[in-house]
Amino acid sequence: MKHIQFTFQPKASQTDTLIVPVNDQGHIHSAVQDLPDQTALTELVQQLHQSGDFLGKLASTLWLIQPANITTKRVLLVGMGEAKKLTVKGYLNAINSAANALDYSGASHVLNALIFSPPSPHDLTWAVYQNSQALQHSFYDYSHESRGEHSPKEPKLEQVSYPCQASDALTQAAQQGQASAIGMALTQELANMPSNFCTPTFLAETAIELGKEYGYEVNILDREEMIEMGMGSFMSVAQGGDTPPKMICLSYKGGEKNQAPIALVGKGVTFDTGGISLKPGAAMDEMKYDMGGAATVLGVFKALGELKPNINVVGVIPATENMPSGNAIKPGDVVTSLSDQTIEILNTDAEGRLILCDALTYTQQTYQPSKIIDMATLTGACIIALGHHVSAILGNNQTLIDNLIKAGDTTYDRFWQLPLGEEWDEQLKSNFADMANIGGRAGGTITAAQFLARFINEVDWAHLDIAGTAWVSGKEKGATGRPVASLVQYLLNEAKA
Repeated sequence: MKHIQFTFQPKASQTDTLIVPVNDQGHIHSAVQDLPDQTALTELVQQLHQSGDFLGKLASTLWLIQPANITTKRVLLVGMGEAKKLTVKGYLNAINSAANALDYSGASHVLNALIFSPPSPHDLTWAVYQNSQALQHSFYDYSHESRGEHSPKEPKLEQVSYPCQASDALTQAAQQGQASAIGMALTQELANMPSNFCTPTFLAETAIELGKEYGYEVNILDREEMIEMGMGSFMSVAQGGDTPPKMICLSYKGGEKNQAPIALVGKGVTFDTGGISLKPGAAMDEMKYDMGGAATVLGVFKALGELKPNINVVGVIPATENMPSGNAIKPGDVVTSLSDQTIEILNTDAEGRLILCDALTYTQQTYQPSKIIDMATLTGACIIALGHHVSAILGNNQTLIDNLIKAGDTTYDRFWQLPLGEEWDEQLKSNFADMANIGGRAGGTITAAQFLARFINEVDWAHLDIAGTAWVSGKEKGATGRPVASLVQYLLNEAKA
């Protein structure tokens, strides 16, 4: 992906495009000073408001090409609505509208004054982060060969300047926004690919390429190795398909040698038919997105490679298809996990927890992490509970959960905590094994996390259910790249702690 150059120039003059915030009263934001031709620009904006041609409605845009008395070739006006009512969501909508407007324009060097309009209590640093992420993220365009003759975007944008004095904090904010967007783009590209292209092997090859590009240690476990190790739960899901499963492991070593790593574990079901518990046909094509957790891990590692923070991080991805066949697991089968706990399979469509439990055990045995964060498009119940706006978070350590929630609030890639407890754990009782793999319809997101909690041994752990946020359906169908940004924010916070 092409990288934008972000700079800070209080009185930038070498620019071909101005982006200017305008409120619903027809005024440029009061903090915006010293723009080229500021007086003429102010008068023009007021005239447009009075004539009804641009009313400053939130997230509206208007291009002005070679306007009279203004030396800049083009001006993009962006509506910010009523200043006192501007919310974070509204602000992000406005900067995304600006980014979309730039997409197919001739803008090459942009002076972006939208950073002077962040809603309270956010500051200039946060605004630079959000603008940099939005502008870089706008470059993403699904361009895999499977799209045929689609003409990919060819943005002309090279440089974005912010009209303020440079500082280390602002520079780092721009870098973080850009790196997060680049990581999100990888996550989206992997998730958007058809499952006959994005197989477990392809995910493994992607990890190997990241290792070559950024110097990561990469280790890939194959079916025979995992069977020999005793991953009976993971392998029970994989046995129904002909596509080889993989356990994909990456290590980023940016911290002290003796520092225990933070582990990211991502569900990688590259296509989920439901197995013998077959899903209905409607929207089954979207089950290519069931590897959203795996794609998130790889996207975060892409961002880590760009930012190089002082921290140790490992990524572990159990990857497989979940297919019906004569060899597939059946409801009522009992399997033995890597932890030696036995599991009664009551529903083969609750397969994500079956591959994650062995991955969690393997991660603890192999890497002795200080913290584990797993992420998975795990339960439809999560969408019923929270919709598509926030991801669910559950875990055994409130400080870890609070820190992730804080990171999500900062990036607006948010989490909402659900409880764990003995009451939900009792729903997993089985007459024929140590546990069942489902606990009934009630509290489905919680019982899924409660299942995973049985495989956590005295380590701080958080579980992210991203079923409602990893992709969108309908006319705008596609992967979102979430929650890459919030995890990058969390890891950077930890690196500074």
